[in-house]
Amino acid sequence: MKSIRRQLLLWLLVGLTVATAAGAFAVYVRARAEARELSDYQLQVMAAAFPNNGFGPATAPAHDESNIGDVVVVQIWDQNGGRLYLSSPESPPQSAEIGFSTVTTPQGSWRIYSTVIGNNVVQVSQPMSMREKLAADLALRTILPLLLLLPVLAAMIWVTVGRGLRPLDEVAFAVGKRSADALEPLPESSLPQEVQPLIAALNDLLARLGRSLSLQRSFIADAAHELRTPLTAVSLQLQVAERASTEAERAAAFSKLKGGIERATRLVEQLLTLARSEPAAVEQPFTMVSLTEVARQVVAERASIAEARRLDLGLSGNTPLQILGDAEALRVMLGNLVDNAINYTPPGGTVDVEPAVDRGQACLIVTDTGPGIPAEERERVFDRFYRRAAAGESGSGLGLAIVRKIAQQHGARIELGAGGGGRGLKVTVRFSGQLAAQ
Repeated sequence: MKSIRRQLLLWLLVGLTVATAAGAFAVYVRARAEARELSDYQLQVMAAAFPNNGFGPATAPAHDESNIGDVVVVQIWDQNGGRLYLSSPESPPQSAEIGFSTVTTPQGSWRIYSTVIGNNVVQVSQPMSMREKLAADLALRTILPLLLLLPVLAAMIWVTVGRGLRPLDEVAFAVGKRSADALEPLPESSLPQEVQPLIAALNDLLARLGRSLSLQRSFIADAAHELRTPLTAVSLQLQVAERASTEAERAAAFSKLKGGIERATRLVEQLLTLARSEPAAVEQPFTMVSLTEVARQVVAERASIAEARRLDLGLSGNTPLQILGDAEALRVMLGNLVDNAINYTPPGGTVDVEPAVDRGQACLIVTDTGPGIPAEERERVFDRFYRRAAAGESGSGLGLAIVRKIAQQHGARIELGAGGGGRGLKVTVRFSGQLAAQ
Protein backbone atom coordinates (compact mmCIF):
# COMPACT_ATOMS: atom_id res chain seq x y z
CA MET A 1 0.00 0.00 0.00
CA LYS A 2 1.36 3.39 -0.97
CA SER A 3 1.93 5.95 1.77
CA ILE A 4 1.77 9.67 1.00
CA ARG A 5 4.01 10.36 3.99
CA ARG A 6 6.68 7.91 2.82
CA GLN A 7 6.47 9.15 -0.75
CA LEU A 8 6.90 12.78 0.32
CA LEU A 9 9.76 11.89 2.69
CA LEU A 10 11.51 9.85 0.02
CA TRP A 11 11.29 12.45 -2.71
CA LEU A 12 12.14 15.38 -0.44
CA LEU A 13 15.20 13.55 0.87
CA VAL A 14 16.21 12.61 -2.66
CA GLY A 15 15.86 16.26 -3.69
CA LEU A 16 17.86 17.45 -0.67
CA THR A 17 20.56 14.84 -1.29
CA VAL A 18 20.88 15.78 -4.95
CA ALA A 19 20.97 19.48 -4.06
CA THR A 20 23.59 18.83 -1.37
CA ALA A 21 25.73 16.78 -3.78
CA ALA A 22 25.49 19.51 -6.42
CA GLY A 23 26.40 22.12 -3.82
CA ALA A 24 29.34 20.02 -2.61
CA PHE A 25 30.66 19.69 -6.15
CA ALA A 26 30.30 23.42 -6.78
CA VAL A 27 32.07 24.21 -3.47
CA TYR A 28 34.84 21.76 -4.30
CA VAL A 29 35.42 23.28 -7.74
CA ARG A 30 35.48 26.76 -6.29
CA ALA A 31 37.73 25.73 -3.38
CA ARG A 32 40.14 24.01 -5.76
CA ALA A 33 40.42 27.16 -7.89
CA GLU A 34 40.99 29.30 -4.81
CA ALA A 35 43.48 26.80 -3.36
CA ARG A 36 45.49 26.92 -6.59
CA GLU A 37 45.53 30.71 -6.62
CA LEU A 38 46.54 30.84 -2.95
CA SER A 39 49.23 28.18 -3.37
CA ASP A 40 50.69 29.95 -6.44
CA TYR A 41 50.86 33.15 -4.45
CA GLN A 42 52.57 31.37 -1.56
CA LEU A 43 55.15 29.89 -3.94
CA GLN A 44 55.90 33.38 -5.25
CA VAL A 45 56.20 34.82 -1.75
CA MET A 46 58.44 31.96 -0.61
CA ALA A 47 60.77 32.34 -3.61
CA ALA A 48 61.05 36.10 -3.13
CA ALA A 49 62.00 35.64 0.51
CA PHE A 50 65.34 34.04 -0.28
CA PRO A 51 68.48 36.31 -0.37
CA ASN A 52 70.51 36.56 -3.55
CA ASN A 53 73.77 35.37 -1.93
CA GLY A 54 75.21 33.64 1.08
CA PHE A 55 74.40 30.07 0.07
CA GLY A 56 76.90 27.37 0.67
CA PRO A 57 77.11 23.95 -0.91
CA ALA A 58 73.86 22.10 -1.14
CA THR A 59 73.00 19.75 1.64
CA ALA A 60 70.27 17.15 1.71
CA PRO A 61 68.39 17.42 5.00
CA ALA A 62 66.84 14.28 6.37
CA HIS A 63 63.19 13.97 5.51
CA ASP A 64 60.61 11.20 5.68
CA GLU A 65 59.93 10.18 2.06
CA SER A 66 56.40 9.17 2.96
CA ASN A 67 55.56 12.84 3.58
CA ILE A 68 57.11 14.23 0.41
CA GLY A 69 53.64 14.84 -1.02
CA ASP A 70 52.80 17.19 1.85
CA VAL A 71 55.81 19.54 1.62
CA VAL A 72 57.13 22.39 -0.44
CA VAL A 73 60.54 21.66 -1.95
CA VAL A 74 63.03 24.50 -2.55
CA GLN A 75 66.06 24.28 -4.84
CA ILE A 76 68.62 26.98 -5.62
CA TRP A 77 71.21 26.91 -8.40
CA ASP A 78 74.08 29.28 -9.07
CA GLN A 79 74.85 30.85 -12.41
CA ASN A 80 77.01 27.87 -13.39
CA GLY A 81 74.23 25.37 -12.75
CA GLY A 82 75.58 24.11 -9.47
CA ARG A 83 72.91 23.38 -6.89
CA LEU A 84 73.42 25.52 -3.81
CA TYR A 85 70.43 24.43 -1.74
CA LEU A 86 67.94 21.55 -1.55
CA SER A 87 65.23 21.45 1.10
CA SER A 88 64.23 17.79 0.62
CA PRO A 89 66.16 14.59 0.04
CA GLU A 90 63.74 13.70 -2.74
CA SER A 91 64.17 16.38 -5.36
CA PRO A 92 61.28 17.04 -7.73
CA PRO A 93 61.90 17.47 -11.45
CA GLN A 94 63.78 20.57 -12.47
CA SER A 95 62.01 22.99 -14.78
CA ALA A 96 64.02 25.26 -17.04
CA GLU A 97 61.00 27.51 -17.51
CA ILE A 98 60.98 30.75 -15.58
CA GLY A 99 57.62 31.37 -13.93
CA PHE A 100 54.90 28.81 -13.29
CA SER A 101 54.77 25.37 -14.84
CA THR A 102 53.16 22.01 -14.13
CA VAL A 103 55.24 18.87 -14.53
CA THR A 104 53.95 15.30 -14.44
CA THR A 105 56.09 12.56 -12.90
CA PRO A 106 55.48 8.91 -12.01
CA GLN A 107 54.93 10.07 -8.43
CA GLY A 108 52.30 12.60 -9.48
CA SER A 109 52.03 16.16 -10.80
CA TRP A 110 54.01 19.07 -9.37
CA ARG A 111 53.42 22.79 -9.52
CA ILE A 112 56.76 24.58 -10.00
CA TYR A 113 57.67 28.26 -9.73
CA SER A 114 61.12 29.38 -10.90
CA THR A 115 62.63 32.87 -10.65
CA VAL A 116 66.06 34.55 -10.90
CA ILE A 117 67.28 36.28 -7.76
CA GLY A 118 70.67 37.96 -8.20
CA ASN A 119 72.97 35.41 -9.79
CA ASN A 120 70.94 32.45 -8.54
CA VAL A 121 67.88 30.58 -9.76
CA VAL A 122 65.35 29.76 -7.09
CA GLN A 123 62.82 26.99 -7.75
CA VAL A 124 59.90 26.28 -5.39
CA SER A 125 57.89 23.08 -6.02
CA GLN A 126 54.67 21.80 -4.51
CA PRO A 127 52.81 18.54 -5.26
CA MET A 128 49.38 19.03 -6.87
CA SER A 129 47.92 16.40 -4.53
CA MET A 130 48.50 18.84 -1.68
CA ARG A 131 46.26 21.37 -3.38
CA GLU A 132 43.55 18.80 -4.15
CA LYS A 133 43.60 17.67 -0.53
CA LEU A 134 43.27 21.26 0.64
CA ALA A 135 40.31 21.86 -1.69
CA ALA A 136 38.62 18.62 -0.58
CA ASP A 137 39.10 19.57 3.08
CA LEU A 138 37.56 22.98 2.47
CA ALA A 139 34.57 21.48 0.63
CA LEU A 140 34.03 18.82 3.29
CA ARG A 141 34.09 21.35 6.10
CA THR A 142 31.49 23.40 4.21
CA ILE A 143 29.15 20.51 3.34
CA LEU A 144 29.53 18.46 6.53
CA PRO A 145 27.00 20.55 8.53
CA LEU A 146 24.42 20.04 5.77
CA LEU A 147 25.03 16.29 5.76
CA LEU A 148 24.59 16.18 9.52
CA LEU A 149 21.31 18.10 9.13
CA LEU A 150 19.77 15.51 6.76
CA PRO A 151 18.53 13.18 9.55
CA VAL A 152 17.12 16.19 11.40
CA LEU A 153 15.38 17.37 8.24
CA ALA A 154 14.01 13.84 7.64
CA ALA A 155 12.51 13.77 11.12
CA MET A 156 11.03 17.25 10.67
CA ILE A 157 9.55 16.28 7.29
CA TRP A 158 8.05 13.10 8.77
CA VAL A 159 6.43 14.96 11.64
CA THR A 160 5.27 17.90 9.49
CA VAL A 161 3.73 15.69 6.80
CA GLY A 162 2.03 13.64 9.50
CA ARG A 163 0.51 16.77 11.02
CA GLY A 164 -0.56 17.95 7.56
CA LEU A 165 -2.28 14.63 6.81
CA ARG A 166 -3.97 14.42 10.19
CA PRO A 167 -7.23 15.98 8.87
CA LEU A 168 -7.51 13.10 6.40
CA ASP A 169 -7.14 10.62 9.26
CA GLU A 170 -9.84 12.50 11.17
CA VAL A 171 -12.17 12.40 8.16
CA ALA A 172 -11.51 8.67 7.69
CA PHE A 173 -12.24 8.06 11.37
CA ALA A 174 -15.44 10.13 11.22
CA VAL A 175 -16.67 8.22 8.17
CA GLY A 176 -15.58 4.83 9.51
CA LYS A 177 -17.49 5.13 12.80
CA ARG A 178 -20.77 6.03 11.07
CA SER A 179 -23.57 3.56 10.64
CA ALA A 180 -24.94 2.67 7.21
CA ASP A 181 -27.89 5.02 7.53
CA ALA A 182 -25.96 8.00 8.96
CA LEU A 183 -25.76 10.27 5.93
CA GLU A 184 -25.42 13.66 7.63
CA PRO A 185 -22.85 15.94 5.98
CA LEU A 186 -19.33 15.96 7.38
CA PRO A 187 -18.24 19.18 9.12
CA GLU A 188 -16.16 21.44 6.88
CA SER A 189 -15.02 24.00 9.47
CA SER A 190 -11.38 24.15 10.65
CA LEU A 191 -10.19 22.04 7.74
CA PRO A 192 -7.20 22.85 5.51
CA GLN A 193 -8.01 24.35 2.15
CA GLU A 194 -6.63 21.28 0.35
CA VAL A 195 -9.00 18.93 2.20
CA GLN A 196 -12.15 20.99 1.72
CA PRO A 197 -12.79 19.88 -1.92
CA LEU A 198 -12.67 16.25 -0.76
CA ILE A 199 -15.12 16.94 2.08
CA ALA A 200 -17.39 18.87 -0.27
CA ALA A 201 -17.38 15.95 -2.73
CA LEU A 202 -18.09 13.47 0.08
CA ASN A 203 -20.96 15.62 1.38
CA ASP A 204 -22.41 15.85 -2.11
CA LEU A 205 -22.15 12.07 -2.44
CA LEU A 206 -23.81 11.61 0.96
CA ALA A 207 -26.62 13.95 -0.07
CA ARG A 208 -27.18 12.04 -3.30
CA LEU A 209 -27.09 8.74 -1.44
CA GLY A 210 -29.61 10.13 1.04
CA ARG A 211 -31.97 11.14 -1.74
CA SER A 212 -31.52 7.79 -3.46
CA LEU A 213 -32.13 5.82 -0.27
CA SER A 214 -35.16 7.95 0.51
CA LEU A 215 -36.58 7.24 -2.93
CA GLN A 216 -35.81 3.55 -2.55
CA ARG A 217 -37.51 3.38 0.84
CA SER A 218 -40.53 5.19 -0.55
CA PHE A 219 -40.53 2.92 -3.58
CA ILE A 220 -40.36 -0.24 -1.44
CA ALA A 221 -43.11 0.98 0.87
CA ASP A 222 -45.37 1.90 -2.04
CA ALA A 223 -44.58 -1.35 -3.85
CA ALA A 224 -45.38 -3.40 -0.75
CA HIS A 225 -48.67 -1.54 -0.39
CA GLU A 226 -49.55 -2.01 -4.05
CA LEU A 227 -48.64 -5.70 -4.05
CA ARG A 228 -50.69 -6.38 -0.94
CA THR A 229 -54.00 -5.69 -2.75
CA PRO A 230 -53.59 -8.03 -5.76
CA LEU A 231 -52.05 -10.76 -3.62
CA THR A 232 -54.91 -10.52 -1.15
CA ALA A 233 -57.35 -10.67 -4.06
CA VAL A 234 -55.61 -13.74 -5.46
CA SER A 235 -55.80 -15.42 -2.05
CA LEU A 236 -59.51 -14.66 -1.70
CA GLN A 237 -60.27 -15.82 -5.23
CA LEU A 238 -58.41 -19.05 -4.53
CA GLN A 239 -60.59 -19.58 -1.43
CA VAL A 240 -63.70 -18.92 -3.52
CA ALA A 241 -62.54 -21.49 -6.05
CA GLU A 242 -61.97 -24.04 -3.29
CA ARG A 243 -65.47 -23.48 -1.89
CA ALA A 244 -67.17 -23.61 -5.29
CA SER A 245 -69.86 -26.30 -5.34
CA THR A 246 -70.53 -26.38 -9.09
CA GLU A 247 -68.31 -26.52 -12.13
CA ALA A 248 -69.65 -23.15 -13.35
CA GLU A 249 -68.83 -21.45 -10.05
CA ARG A 250 -65.37 -23.04 -10.07
CA ALA A 251 -64.71 -21.91 -13.67
CA ALA A 252 -65.80 -18.36 -12.86
CA ALA A 253 -63.60 -18.34 -9.75
CA PHE A 254 -60.60 -19.64 -11.66
CA SER A 255 -61.19 -17.04 -14.39
CA LYS A 256 -61.07 -14.27 -11.80
CA LEU A 257 -58.04 -15.92 -10.19
CA LYS A 258 -56.27 -15.96 -13.53
CA GLY A 259 -57.04 -12.26 -14.03
CA GLY A 260 -55.71 -11.46 -10.56
CA ILE A 261 -52.51 -13.37 -11.22
CA GLU A 262 -52.07 -11.56 -14.54
CA ARG A 263 -52.53 -8.19 -12.84
CA ALA A 264 -50.03 -9.12 -10.11
CA THR A 265 -47.56 -10.34 -12.74
CA ARG A 266 -47.98 -7.12 -14.69
CA LEU A 267 -47.39 -5.08 -11.54
CA VAL A 268 -44.22 -7.01 -10.69
CA GLU A 269 -42.94 -6.55 -14.24
CA GLN A 270 -43.55 -2.81 -14.04
CA LEU A 271 -41.82 -2.62 -10.65
CA LEU A 272 -38.77 -4.40 -12.07
CA THR A 273 -38.77 -2.13 -15.11
CA LEU A 274 -38.97 0.95 -12.92
CA ALA A 275 -36.14 -0.34 -10.71
CA ARG A 276 -33.95 -0.91 -13.79
CA SER A 277 -34.67 2.62 -15.00
CA GLU A 278 -33.42 4.21 -11.76
CA PRO A 279 -30.26 6.38 -12.13
CA ALA A 280 -28.41 4.10 -9.74
CA ALA A 281 -29.02 1.06 -11.93
CA VAL A 282 -26.36 -0.18 -14.30
CA GLU A 283 -26.65 1.82 -17.49
CA GLN A 284 -26.33 0.16 -20.87
CA PRO A 285 -24.09 1.86 -23.41
CA PHE A 286 -26.07 3.89 -25.94
CA THR A 287 -26.04 2.91 -29.61
CA MET A 288 -27.75 4.27 -32.71
CA VAL A 289 -31.44 3.28 -32.55
CA SER A 290 -34.09 3.62 -35.23
CA LEU A 291 -37.18 5.22 -33.67
CA THR A 292 -39.20 4.18 -36.71
CA GLU A 293 -38.30 0.53 -36.16
CA VAL A 294 -39.06 0.76 -32.43
CA ALA A 295 -42.49 2.23 -33.19
CA ARG A 296 -43.18 -0.51 -35.80
CA GLN A 297 -42.31 -3.27 -33.30
CA VAL A 298 -44.48 -1.80 -30.52
CA VAL A 299 -47.49 -1.41 -32.81
CA ALA A 300 -47.07 -4.95 -34.19
CA GLU A 301 -46.86 -6.46 -30.68
CA ARG A 302 -50.12 -4.79 -29.58
CA ALA A 303 -52.13 -5.13 -32.78
CA SER A 304 -54.05 -8.18 -31.53
CA ILE A 305 -54.89 -6.51 -28.19
CA ALA A 306 -56.19 -3.41 -29.97
CA GLU A 307 -58.22 -5.56 -32.35
CA ALA A 308 -59.78 -7.47 -29.43
CA ARG A 309 -60.84 -4.14 -27.91
CA ARG A 310 -62.15 -2.94 -31.31
CA LEU A 311 -59.58 -0.14 -31.56
CA ASP A 312 -57.87 1.21 -34.65
CA LEU A 313 -54.14 1.05 -33.76
CA GLY A 314 -51.87 2.34 -36.50
CA LEU A 315 -48.46 3.70 -37.36
CA SER A 316 -48.56 7.13 -39.00
CA GLY A 317 -45.81 8.46 -41.19
CA ASN A 318 -42.68 6.70 -42.35
CA THR A 319 -40.00 9.24 -41.43
CA PRO A 320 -36.63 7.47 -40.93
CA LEU A 321 -35.29 8.64 -37.59
CA GLN A 322 -32.24 7.59 -35.58
CA ILE A 323 -31.06 8.69 -32.15
CA LEU A 324 -28.37 7.60 -29.74
CA GLY A 325 -30.03 5.52 -27.03
CA ASP A 326 -30.99 2.16 -25.53
CA ALA A 327 -33.29 0.28 -27.92
CA GLU A 328 -34.87 -1.97 -25.27
CA ALA A 329 -35.55 0.94 -22.90
CA LEU A 330 -37.11 2.98 -25.69
CA ARG A 331 -39.30 0.02 -26.62
CA VAL A 332 -40.49 -0.28 -23.01
CA MET A 333 -41.17 3.47 -22.86
CA LEU A 334 -43.23 3.56 -26.05
CA GLY A 335 -44.96 0.30 -25.09
CA ASN A 336 -46.21 1.84 -21.84
CA LEU A 337 -47.56 4.88 -23.69
CA VAL A 338 -49.39 2.67 -26.21
CA ASP A 339 -50.71 0.39 -23.43
CA ASN A 340 -52.16 3.40 -21.59
CA ALA A 341 -53.77 4.67 -24.79
CA ILE A 342 -55.31 1.24 -25.49
CA ASN A 343 -56.57 0.83 -21.92
CA TYR A 344 -58.25 4.24 -21.70
CA THR A 345 -59.64 4.53 -25.24
CA PRO A 346 -63.23 3.27 -25.57
CA PRO A 347 -64.16 0.69 -28.23
CA GLY A 348 -64.34 2.15 -31.71
CA GLY A 349 -61.63 4.71 -30.95
CA THR A 350 -58.23 5.17 -32.54
CA VAL A 351 -54.63 5.10 -31.30
CA ASP A 352 -51.95 6.54 -33.56
CA VAL A 353 -48.17 6.19 -33.13
CA GLU A 354 -46.02 8.56 -35.17
CA PRO A 355 -42.22 9.03 -35.30
CA ALA A 356 -41.73 12.59 -36.55
CA VAL A 357 -39.35 15.54 -36.74
CA ASP A 358 -40.53 18.73 -35.08
CA ARG A 359 -38.39 21.89 -34.95
CA GLY A 360 -35.33 19.85 -35.87
CA GLN A 361 -35.85 17.36 -33.06
CA ALA A 362 -36.77 13.69 -33.19
CA CYS A 363 -40.14 12.93 -31.58
CA LEU A 364 -42.34 9.97 -30.75
CA ILE A 365 -46.02 10.95 -30.70
CA VAL A 366 -48.88 8.81 -29.35
CA THR A 367 -52.40 10.17 -29.89
CA ASP A 368 -55.66 8.55 -28.74
CA THR A 369 -59.36 9.39 -28.67
CA GLY A 370 -59.86 8.52 -25.03
CA PRO A 371 -61.04 10.79 -22.20
CA GLY A 372 -57.73 12.63 -21.99
CA ILE A 373 -56.16 14.07 -18.85
CA PRO A 374 -57.22 17.40 -17.34
CA ALA A 375 -54.50 20.05 -17.42
CA GLU A 376 -54.33 20.23 -13.61
CA GLU A 377 -53.49 16.50 -13.39
CA ARG A 378 -50.97 16.24 -16.22
CA GLU A 379 -47.98 16.64 -13.95
CA ARG A 380 -49.20 14.33 -11.20
CA VAL A 381 -49.83 11.38 -13.51
CA PHE A 382 -46.05 10.85 -13.69
CA ASP A 383 -45.87 10.13 -9.95
CA ARG A 384 -45.44 6.53 -8.91
CA PHE A 385 -48.65 4.65 -8.07
CA TYR A 386 -50.81 7.66 -8.92
CA ARG A 387 -54.13 6.72 -10.52
CA ARG A 388 -56.85 9.11 -11.55
CA ALA A 389 -60.01 8.63 -9.53
CA ALA A 390 -62.23 8.96 -12.60
CA ALA A 391 -60.07 6.86 -14.88
CA GLY A 392 -62.36 3.86 -14.80
CA GLU A 393 -59.48 1.45 -15.46
CA SER A 394 -57.47 -0.66 -13.00
CA GLY A 395 -53.72 -0.29 -13.05
CA SER A 396 -50.62 0.08 -10.94
CA GLY A 397 -49.96 3.74 -11.61
CA LEU A 398 -46.38 2.95 -12.72
CA GLY A 399 -46.63 3.19 -16.50
CA LEU A 400 -46.03 6.93 -16.87
CA ALA A 401 -43.44 6.91 -14.06
CA ILE A 402 -41.45 4.38 -16.11
CA VAL A 403 -41.92 6.54 -19.22
CA ARG A 404 -40.53 9.61 -17.45
CA LYS A 405 -37.48 7.76 -16.08
CA ILE A 406 -36.51 6.37 -19.47
CA ALA A 407 -37.10 9.73 -21.13
CA GLN A 408 -34.82 11.41 -18.55
CA GLN A 409 -32.10 8.85 -19.25
CA HIS A 410 -32.24 9.85 -22.92
CA GLY A 411 -32.36 13.59 -22.26
CA ALA A 412 -35.90 13.73 -23.62
CA ARG A 413 -38.86 15.88 -22.58
CA ILE A 414 -42.48 14.64 -22.33
CA GLU A 415 -45.31 16.94 -23.38
CA LEU A 416 -48.97 16.17 -22.66
CA GLY A 417 -51.74 17.86 -24.61
CA ALA A 418 -55.14 17.36 -26.12
CA GLY A 419 -55.57 15.16 -29.19
CA GLY A 420 -57.01 16.13 -32.55
CA GLY A 421 -60.12 18.30 -32.31
CA GLY A 422 -59.55 18.75 -28.58
CA ARG A 423 -60.42 15.10 -27.90
CA GLY A 424 -58.31 12.47 -26.22
CA LEU A 425 -54.64 12.76 -25.26
CA LYS A 426 -51.53 13.54 -27.26
CA VAL A 427 -48.21 12.49 -25.72
CA THR A 428 -45.04 13.82 -27.36
CA VAL A 429 -41.60 12.53 -26.35
CA ARG A 430 -39.11 15.10 -27.66
CA PHE A 431 -35.44 14.08 -27.92
CA SER A 432 -33.32 17.22 -27.65
CA GLY A 433 -30.30 17.48 -29.92
CA GLN A 434 -29.97 13.77 -30.69
CA LEU A 435 -31.38 13.56 -34.21
CA ALA A 436 -29.20 11.69 -36.70
CA ALA A 437 -29.61 10.97 -40.38
CA GLN A 438 -30.69 7.44 -41.29
